[in-house]
Amino acid sequence: MKLAHGLAIRKSKINGKGCFATIPFKRGRKIAEYAGERINDLEAQKRARRRRVLRICDIDGRFSIDGSRGGNGTHYINHCCEPNAYMRTLYGHVLFFALRDIRAGEEITIDYEQTLHPDSKRCFCGAKNCRGTINRT
Repeated sequence: MKLAHGLAIRKSKINGKGCFATIPFKRGRKIAEYAGERINDLEAQKRARRRRVLRICDIDGRFSIDGSRGGNGTHYINHCCEPNAYMRTLYGHVLFFALRDIRAGEEITIDYEQTLHPDSKRCFCGAKNCRGTINRT
């Protein structure tokens, strides 16, 4: 897998492997684009039912990207209730931006808010304001 510039994959304190900055990212700066296989949402739902670990990101309600196939490391960005990055979809591209300055060596996190995970999926981010679940219910 060819990683996006400025990213490394390492063991995470939050969950399994995580995506870490190898360079600093200033607040508002683009970190990377989510990469992988583009699939329709029916296929995304099928894959979500068969997998324990999801690497699928919705684009527009019709199509999704499966980062586990042809990804660039961004599929290892973990959830945190107090994230340092955010995700935006622009013209069919899913992009990650720094919510605040991110130091080299810091794990990059976003708030998943709504996912294909069940609402009961527990969160272990360790943030002071952790809501206890991945999805915002």
